[in-house]
Amino acid sequence: MNDLKYWVAFSRVRRLGTVRFRLLERGFGSMADAWRASPGELKAAGLDAKTVTAIGTTRKTVDPDQEMEWLDKAAVSAFHWGHSDYPSLLKEIPDPPPVLYVKGELLLRDQRSIAVVGTRKATSYGREAALALSSDLAKSGITIVSGLARGIDTIAHHAALDHGGRTVAVLASGVDIIYPRENARLAQAITENGALISEHPLGRRPDAHHFPRRNRLMSGITLGALVIEAGQSSGALWTVRHALEQNREVFCVPGSIFSPASLGVNQLIQQGAKLILSCSDVLEEVNLSFMPNQLEMTVQADAPKPDSAEFALLQQISHDPVHIDAICRGAELPMSVVSSALTLMELKGLVKQVAGMQYIRTRETAAAYAS
Repeated sequence: MNDLKYWVAFSRVRRLGTVRFRLLERGFGSMADAWRASPGELKAAGLDAKTVTAIGTTRKTVDPDQEMEWLDKAAVSAFHWGHSDYPSLLKEIPDPPPVLYVKGELLLRDQRSIAVVGTRKATSYGREAALALSSDLAKSGITIVSGLARGIDTIAHHAALDHGGRTVAVLASGVDIIYPRENARLAQAITENGALISEHPLGRRPDAHHFPRRNRLMSGITLGALVIEAGQSSGALWTVRHALEQNREVFCVPGSIFSPASLGVNQLIQQGAKLILSCSDVLEEVNLSFMPNQLEMTVQADAPKPDSAEFALLQQISHDPVHIDAICRGAELPMSVVSSALTLMELKGLVKQVAGMQYIRTRETAAAYAS
């Protein structure tokens, strides 16, 4: 924790990115030592003269302790890439942000996430598609990640919240600077049911060159990117480029051949992107190809026993996939109770959702709790 304040302070230096932060790590071992290093020592660590000058200028105006006080007052957390709470998927990308700022809370279940991106000027078709797919994904336990922009982004965030799901907004500014301003209320709701995240320190305003870089985080923190309406010059295509570089899946909703808003997305399908017609198409791809190891949770010998509702549900679930509707009928419990219980059971590692709201027992659960 004492070293974190120096990571935060260094993030104020605009010339410091992934490569230069790694030079500081290798050269000094701790950011505290790097913060106190002389210009000569910084150059010896591999930093160029302009960056050394920028660090010297920043050290004159930035107080690491004050930075932490500002974060505390703003209810914002900061994690560097060596911290256990730093998203594991984000660590995998070629250029992860050295420091990630979070307003709200990131949960383990948020690793089951899809980025939903598209044009700011959505057609009625695009709005309907974004609403339907984002709603279904959220109801299936997928966290919706987007950029808080007008259009498709805003629809995707609202859809997740309206259906009791979680959503994460990746900003091109500090998490205390909401852009566009009309989404301030939406941003607040997101912090209560997900998180606002950014690689930028508090107070940093959005800049044109921040947005393409921001999009690499949207794809990097997710299992794949779903594109809904994107013209040939759409900013959403930056997310696609990053997703491909990061070995993430790309899903596309086909659009009219006569609509300029769908030209970019239709071309992506021509080039091999997965054509999506429903939520189940996305879930199938995610579950078969992109479920990260961290989510393959198992039940240890000393794990807590399931409660009565969970035990009743386990009697309806085997190694063969069982749809949630069949589980409800067999357990004679309402959908609201079953859905909530299954979510908790997944987090405990008792069951696993495999596709289209179908569940199986984990092998360990079957051994420990077989009837």
